[in-house]
Amino acid sequence: MDKFDVVIIGSGPGGYVAAIRAGQLGLKTALIEKDKELGGTCLNVGCIPSKALLTSSDHFHFAKKEAAKHGILLDNPRVDLSTMQKRKDKVVKTLTGGV
Repeated sequence: MDKFDVVIIGSGPGGYVAAIRAGQLGLKTALIEKDKELGGTCLNVGCIPSKALLTSSDHFHFAKKEAAKHGILLDNPRVDLSTMQKRKDKVVKTLTGGV
């Protein structure tokens, strides 16, 4: 059985930063995470994905309701939910890549 100086439970913003710092200080560190991705709830399924989808929704609202006021004529804007979801996933993947 491996022995560690520090064991950190959870890879949210507090956990992964603590694990990095412990490693920088030369401590043998274990980081325990129940999910397959690091970063915690906010990054993977909470704040960030929600904000990515809200941004897409804001763009759609502008195209549908506001663009004409600016002289921008867009005929029949529609939502492609699959593309919207892929963009959200890309935003999350980009940010989890730094964890």
